[in-house]
Amino acid sequence: MPAPPKRVLLMISSMRGGGSERQVLLLAQSLDRSRFAPHLYLTEAAGDFLDHVPNDVPIHAFDSCPDKGGIYLPGRQLRRQTEFLRGVIRDNRIDVVYDRTFHMTLLAGKAAGNVRRVSTIVSPPHLALPFVEKRFVAIKRRRLADAYRRSDVVVAVSKQAAMSAESYYGLPPGIIQVVKNPVDLEQLAAVVINKPAPSATPSQETPNQTLLVCVGRMTEEKGHSDLIAAIANLTDRWPKSRGRLALRLIGDGPLRPALESQVSSLGLTDRIEFIGALDSALVQIADADALVLPSRFEGMPNVVLEAMALGTPVIATKAGGTIELQRDMPTAFWANPGDPESIADAILSFAKEPGTAAAHRAAAFDLVTNEHNLKQTVRRIEDLLDGS
Repeated sequence: MPAPPKRVLLMISSMRGGGSERQVLLLAQSLDRSRFAPHLYLTEAAGDFLDHVPNDVPIHAFDSCPDKGGIYLPGRQLRRQTEFLRGVIRDNRIDVVYDRTFHMTLLAGKAAGNVRRVSTIVSPPHLALPFVEKRFVAIKRRRLADAYRRSDVVVAVSKQAAMSAESYYGLPPGIIQVVKNPVDLEQLAAVVINKPAPSATPSQETPNQTLLVCVGRMTEEKGHSDLIAAIANLTDRWPKSRGRLALRLIGDGPLRPALESQVSSLGLTDRIEFIGALDSALVQIADADALVLPSRFEGMPNVVLEAMALGTPVIATKAGGTIELQRDMPTAFWANPGDPESIADAILSFAKEPGTAAAHRAAAFDLVTNEHNLKQTVRRIEDLLDGS
């Protein structure tokens, strides 16, 4: 008799549509059901991706757990979440836990006990943890270091994130494995079914408009304000041969009102459009002349991988793991993080060098096709979950 499928608990905060949420969703959809029976833990059962979770994946959401009240003490919410997660693992006889992002690792490190754990680091923690966690950073750093040491496997999505974690948490060198984020090439192929395949030959047409798109949650680390300043920098330098310069900002977040005020104060409301959050930005990326990623730090940005797979040229900052997408054949126009002038120069280079942009586009498509294959990556993660 074959062994029954192992029950694996995939952990993420919500299904709101970020890169880590997308990666967890891909696992929930793609894990071999003969080997694994996936469950999903969410802090909050919210987000557009909820509708895409397979029907055979039970969802265990902390926000369904009633608060019994009581005196507030520091750490009370973490203790409630830990107790809830411990019950989920026990009651569903979970065999292995996949905790992705440091929020989930904090919980799993306290709740999983002797259950096998695969922990995934998605951003360089020396930048991400102090930025995201404004309070008790030193305490959380120590707890995370302990949680990673007790994980059976620690994975990072980029070499930059792995090196940062080893140094920041004091982990033994080489303990972290790098597993690159995959992209679903079949899904993306359906989006661009009517779009020409990537070519190194530039178009000779003169465009009426050059449309840039930026996709990301509107928080400080994503660098939207730097991009807006860069567009203002280009107002008097933009080549007439490229038509009108336009930028669409896709996403939402706490900084949106401030960013809208910045656009208004710079007189850019006719050039920069706020689209808001979308269930999927793939069509917008495919239709754009280029994707811009102005991030101040990153792990391995899914949106860049998707743009490369869609055949859309990329303009990006050298932030964290993003630069690891560069090869001997250049794949993008690069800028310095937190530097609007450098971002403006990269956008201008894209506009003035259509032949280079076409060559980048072709090289990037080959890179993603060969190194970020969904089936190969899922098989590797399955082996880590299985302990083989």
